[in-house]
Amino acid sequence: MGLKNEAKSQYSTKAFYREYVSGMNSRQLGREFQSDSERLKELYYDALRETNPELPAEKIPVFQKFLSLLSALTKRLNPVRRLIFGISLVSFVVHFIFSIIGIYQPLLLPLSFIAILVILLIELLEKSDVQKELDFAREIQLSLLPPSYIQIGQVEACSFAATAQEVGGDYVDIIKTEKGTYVVIADVSGKGMSAALYMVRIQALVHLLINKLQPSPKELFLELNDYVKSDKQDKTFVTACAAFFPHNEDHFLFSRAGHNIPIVFSKKHDATFRLKTDGFALGMTSTKMLKKSLEEKKFQFEPGDSLLLYTDGLIELRDDKGDEFGEEKLEGLLSIYGSLRAKSITQKIQSSIELFLGDEKPLDDVTFTTIHKTDPPKSLT
Repeated sequence: MGLKNEAKSQYSTKAFYREYVSGMNSRQLGREFQSDSERLKELYYDALRETNPELPAEKIPVFQKFLSLLSALTKRLNPVRRLIFGISLVSFVVHFIFSIIGIYQPLLLPLSFIAILVILLIELLEKSDVQKELDFAREIQLSLLPPSYIQIGQVEACSFAATAQEVGGDYVDIIKTEKGTYVVIADVSGKGMSAALYMVRIQALVHLLINKLQPSPKELFLELNDYVKSDKQDKTFVTACAAFFPHNEDHFLFSRAGHNIPIVFSKKHDATFRLKTDGFALGMTSTKMLKKSLEEKKFQFEPGDSLLLYTDGLIELRDDKGDEFGEEKLEGLLSIYGSLRAKSITQKIQSSIELFLGDEKPLDDVTFTTIHKTDPPKSLT
């Protein structure tokens, strides 16, 4: 393992070169090139559909396709930058025409280059400012998550959360009340800032409803569904699981609203089981229909047992060969380590996914939480 010397040294050409070429390995360059190509292709087809909604792409003239793409790109610039960009294009075209007819204009090409360079620098500065705002939003979002480890009585929980982008739409929470402990995990449809803002809204509603009503998991989801479906124009939906662990009881109540099926490890049977309960995702149907489809079940949870709640980003992780992590691998890990404490199980799963990913990056948010029932404290006689 190489050690990096973090002592400050004089900035040099060599240091600049190292920073400039950092991350420029073949795999990273290929991934970034593919990502940029996909974004440009998506912009291209959106531009064609916007300017020529009735014509198929193959029947649109090449020059018109070029103008459509150019228009879509320049619309993203403000008027001043659009003006500078136009001047640079005109300067380049005029320089090209003059060079053909033998007229030498030494200022046109440098003017075109400088104009494009100015636009690029301004866009980079603006992107840097946006990145700072996103980093701040990420800090706020992470501050809203529960502590990575928490123990309430005999119930302990250890959570892991990693967003694919700066902010994400996964939500996990552990809420203590007078009657017991709620554990909620959810996944908002979509990614990025819109999903993150929706997640914050869901979190606030969950805390409000639990503190005010102390509902059962099913009642909690029915109340949440009213809020999610309050705007008919909003097509967002939320998958979720909720478990309620009453104090000093060897069971928990559970409901699942279209979410990934959790896995429970039973120490008594030394085996894992999937908590298959029915229920639509929140926001997909009316509360009346959800009430009919949503199940709430009671499951035994004795000392030594563990429960794993997770979002789809965990099982849909892909390695460099394109293979998925999958539910079977996850269930296999819990069958091996399910009798351990919550921290140890979480660390084992984290190590396994890091080994599985290698140099690949997650395409979706990865969130999971492990709940473990510890032995009761021994009384001293």
